[in-house]
Amino acid sequence: MIADYLKRGQVLAYPTDTIYGLGCDALNAEAIKRINKIKGEKRAKPLLILISDFEMLKKYCFVNLEQMEYLKDIWERPHPSFSLARRGVLGPVTVILKRRPNLPVELTGGLNSIGVRLPDNDFLIKIINGVGLPIVSTSLNKKGEKPLTNVKNLDKHFKYFPDLVIDAGECKRTKPSRLVDIRDIKNIKVLRK
Repeated sequence: MIADYLKRGQVLAYPTDTIYGLGCDALNAEAIKRINKIKGEKRAKPLLILISDFEMLKKYCFVNLEQMEYLKDIWERPHPSFSLARRGVLGPVTVILKRRPNLPVELTGGLNSIGVRLPDNDFLIKIINGVGLPIVSTSLNKKGEKPLTNVKNLDKHFKYFPDLVIDAGECKRTKPSRLVDIRDIKNIKVLRK
């Protein structure tokens, strides 16, 4: 059902593996424009995408062997070299990669890169697989404000609203994912801790 909303080009507010987010089909330029309108963005701002597996990643991003090894180390579950304790310290990680031209310019803000994350959340993986495409994930907040930790009283925060709101209660996490630029795997940059 949730996937059907996304396939129809609708926008949803939903719990991610980090904080509440706004999402849509990542290939639907009109839905992406609606997200920017809800957030109060006047210009297209780069948004990140959630994928369901490494095959989907390769369809939308250029990934070399070294980058893939790095990603398997931080995303794959379970991975022998990645203990639960280490994963708990690191937390969710979004990486920046060079994008393929099949992603709309509205998604990337005109950049040749994209932020991408493989969520550690079965609910999200099922949604992404149901759509068969990556989905947009951006924090649920107006431009310049803190991300919301619940979806109650959205009318106090927004002039425009998503088509579907999934209420999972108060967020356990209040921080977005770690952001790491791995376009140059020999010079990895942590942009957000």
